[in-house]
Amino acid sequence: MLKIAWTEIFAHSLPEGHRFPMAKYDLLPEQLLYEGSITKDNLFAPEPLPEQYVLDTHDATYWERLSNLKLTPSEIRKTGFPLSEELIQREVVIMNGTLQATLFALEFGIGMNIAGGTHHAFTDRGEGFCLLNDIAIAANYLLKYKGFRKILVVDLDVHQGNGTAQIFENEPRVFTFSMHCGHNYPFHKEQSDLDIPLEEGTDDKTYLQLLQYHLPRLLDEEQPEFVFFQSGVDVLATDKLGKLGMTIAGCKERDRTVLELCHRNNLPVTVSMGGGYSKQIAHIVEAHANTFRLAQHIYF
Repeated sequence: MLKIAWTEIFAHSLPEGHRFPMAKYDLLPEQLLYEGSITKDNLFAPEPLPEQYVLDTHDATYWERLSNLKLTPSEIRKTGFPLSEELIQREVVIMNGTLQATLFALEFGIGMNIAGGTHHAFTDRGEGFCLLNDIAIAANYLLKYKGFRKILVVDLDVHQGNGTAQIFENEPRVFTFSMHCGHNYPFHKEQSDLDIPLEEGTDDKTYLQLLQYHLPRLLDEEQPEFVFFQSGVDVLATDKLGKLGMTIAGCKERDRTVLELCHRNNLPVTVSMGGGYSKQIAHIVEAHANTFRLAQHIYF
């Protein structure tokens, strides 16, 4: 059965006018349930992540300052969210959502998180709406506790996964692959194992050709045992922060490419949603919903 991490805490309350579309975390499961793509049995509510797993990835001093609300105003500003106990609680629940989805992926072939994809969180700092790095935490769990020898991170958010790249820069067991808009946030890029910077306005055809060339090659060369897929929908032409030129249909084909390759190669995959900032929230929800529809269709 497709297992999807979701709980009401994901839709955190923000000041009026804030540009992060928190409403999508309620609207997305509502839509999937309404149309019958999933049932309530598909959803699971994660508990907060035990601290030891945070500390396997993140610097202890950073975690102590973050969890005790001791970040400086500058550090808080870089995260993009007002700091509060409720926000920290939300973050550790999201982290465990991805970790639990990873364990479900080992059982069912795929596991998903309605939230997650917090790829701008570094070992020792947060930025870009990311405080802790869920993909890195779950990948490190597989390395440390499950004996995995090779993991592939497929980051197709429009923004480079700079935090993930930094966390694994000296870890040969994790290969980081990021396809992103070259002239976009973060303006200082880290070095992934493979970066594909895209021109502004890149369309469906060009994007899919690049993905369909690089991803099968990476699977062949790296021989990963597990895949983490960051499926941000900020690649859409309608996205306020994206700068690419993709359609909802093209974004769906992107997800189909990744999921079918994983399925065909018997590679368990965890999917985190990542970003989406289109002016019409319906565009965000529809593009995200396609990822879940495809997962249900391909795997079950």
